[in-house]
Amino acid sequence: MKREENSKTDEPIELAAYIGLDWADKQQAISLRAAGSKKVERLKLANKPEAIMEWITELRTRFKGAKVGIALEQSKGSVISALMSHEFIVLYPVNPSTLAKYRAAFRPSGAKDDPSDADYLEELVELHRNKLTAWLPEDEEIRLLKMLTEGRRKFVDQKTKLTNQLIALLKQYYPQAIELAGDLDTVRGCAFLGKWTTLDDLKKAGSEDLTRFYEEQGFRGKDKIQERVQRVMRAVPLTTDRAIVEASAIFVKVIVGQLQPLIAMIHEIDRRIDEAFKKNPDREIFISFPGAGKVLAPRLSAVVGSDRDKFESALELQSLSGIAPVTESSGDSLWVHKRWACNHFVRQTFHEFAGRSLSQSRWARAFYSELRKRGKAHHAAVRALAYKWIRIIYRCWKNKAPYSEEKYIESLKRRGSPLVALLAVA
Repeated sequence: MKREENSKTDEPIELAAYIGLDWADKQQAISLRAAGSKKVERLKLANKPEAIMEWITELRTRFKGAKVGIALEQSKGSVISALMSHEFIVLYPVNPSTLAKYRAAFRPSGAKDDPSDADYLEELVELHRNKLTAWLPEDEEIRLLKMLTEGRRKFVDQKTKLTNQLIALLKQYYPQAIELAGDLDTVRGCAFLGKWTTLDDLKKAGSEDLTRFYEEQGFRGKDKIQERVQRVMRAVPLTTDRAIVEASAIFVKVIVGQLQPLIAMIHEIDRRIDEAFKKNPDREIFISFPGAGKVLAPRLSAVVGSDRDKFESALELQSLSGIAPVTESSGDSLWVHKRWACNHFVRQTFHEFAGRSLSQSRWARAFYSELRKRGKAHHAAVRALAYKWIRIIYRCWKNKAPYSEEKYIESLKRRGSPLVALLAVA
């Protein structure tokens, strides 16, 4: 979203409705006043993605796509992320301390009939939005890229789930197929199981048919193909129980029937992401990060966006992503844990990128190895690495400068960073 600074003398953005959204663990309290109306409408939504999406659709229909202003606490990063993709929504993130002071100034009693936080937020966006910072929607290309990359992640998760089901079934009656078919989540893996759903079917195929299949599906090396054919000829069934074999074969066909169109769909989404990312003016920045590649570079670009004024600091991006840890205290106890309320796709993007960077970045590998030596678990170490990477990504993005491993390591040396000593022994 683009951030628009409004001074006291600026004309406020024209809105069709003013909305205060108080997001809690189990449900959302919403206060809405349509422009020109004296009535405040109040409702509650279940804390579920489908509920918020249905409400957003109702807003779009009711106000015919005209801009609506939504005020909510700045700390609610997961909600902000969910709302940022909609072109008619103008967000007004409110600092929690601002909301607390506003509440104390006008309703200090704390009585049950006092207005809710959603009411206060609605008042802020209606009466004082010229003193707030408005986040306007990103351009269409960035929103398209975000929707495509986020959708792709969901379809990949579905594919992984189906593939795991497939492997579990094959282990019961036809384990040879797990290796002989190649990767089961690919076109040729599905083609193999589509032709031969049981070991008996496979052995009846004969060496010529098997060889032809492997050649047509792009398996390389005649020796390797012949070795696979020989393994088929020598294979013995794990079970001859007809109930297990026939039922499992039917279930395999059902799963393969779901996997094939899903694989094709993911390929089509990849093509569209590639087209959209080629038009991205920040493309060279995001492909410069080690390990980003053709999958994660567009995702990083989508979650960071294009407006350089959106985040005032790297910490804002770290908090929005859910990578920034949360410190809590109670009495004499103090503990730090990962942020639970966040956009999981954004957090997952930075986490996956940090993991990929280990094979291509010297300092990242040294940093991760040191944390592991100190007893950090793998994912905790990767999160800590992602936290550092976000600072670097933010700075490169802000300066419109591609990343350089050599320049970064030189900057570490100039600052006398402890990482330099780790690099010497890495």
